Amino acid sequence: MAWVMDTYSMHARQTVTGVITGKPVELGGSAGRREATGRGLVFVIREACGKFNLAPADTRVVVQGFGNVGSTTASMLHEEGFKVVAVSDVRGGIHNLEGLDIPRVSDYYRRNRTLDGFPGADQVTNQELLELPCDILVPAATENQITSKNANNLKARILAEGANGPTTAKADLILEEKGIFVIPDILANAGGVTVSYFEWVQDRQGYFWKESVVNERLGDYMTSGFQEVVRYSEAHKVNMRTAAYMLAIDRVARGTRLRGIYA
Repeated sequence: MAWVMDTYSMHARQTVTGVITGKPVELGGSAGRREATGRGLVFVIREACGKFNLAPADTRVVVQGFGNVGSTTASMLHEEGFKVVAVSDVRGGIHNLEGLDIPRVSDYYRRNRTLDGFPGADQVTNQELLELPCDILVPAATENQITSKNANNLKARILAEGANGPTTAKADLILEEKGIFVIPDILANAGGVTVSYFEWVQDRQGYFWKESVVNERLGDYMTSGFQEVVRYSEAHKVNMRTAAYMLAIDRVARGTRLRGIYA
C-alpha cells in the first residue's frame, strides 16, 4: 500500500497519502488498523450477547481461522471473559470444553506456525469444529464454509461472520429455520473498512488520532450499526442479512432523494 501511494504521488508531483488505505503508520496509516476487523467483531458479538442476555463467563465461543481476524477476535473475547473452547487454522483445530488459554495458544502458534500438538486440547478438523456445541460460532477463515450439507449440524445460538461469504444462500435458509441468529459479514466484519475510512479522514485532515480514539469511534460505529440493523430486522420481520441490505439501500435512496434528480 505504501508503494501504491508512492507511485500515485510521483505522478501527482506531491505526496497524496489519502489515495489508498492500509498503509504503515509511519506513512499516513491509522493506529489500530490491523486489529480493526477482529475488534469490530467483538463489538457486535458483545451487543448480540446483550440482546440474548448471555454473560461472557457462561458463553462458549468457537473461532474458525487463526489469522489476523480470528486470532484477534479470540484474544479479545478471552480478555473479556468469554470461554473460547475451540480455534483452528488451515490445517485443523484444537478443542477444550473447559476453555482454551488463548495467550498460550497464540504464543504456541507464533513459535510453531501450527496448532497441532498444543498441549491440553483435542485435535479436530475444520468441519468438526463448525459443528461443536457452542453459544457463538465465528467463521473467520474463508468463504463457503457453512453449506446446505452441514448447516443442519450447527449447534451455535449466534453466528458472527468474520470471513467474507462464509455461509451459502441455501445454508442461510436452513440457519433461519433453525433459529440461529446470524450477524452477517456486511455488518460483522465491517471494522476493517471502517478504520480504513478513519485512515482516509486522518490523511485528509493531516491530523492523526491516538489508538484509543480510533477504537472508541470504531465502537460507536459498530454498536450503532448493529442496533440499526436489529431495528430493521424486527420492524420488517426479516433476518439480519436482509435487514442489513435493506438499511444500506435505504440510506442510498434517502441520499438520492435529498439531493434531487439532475439530468
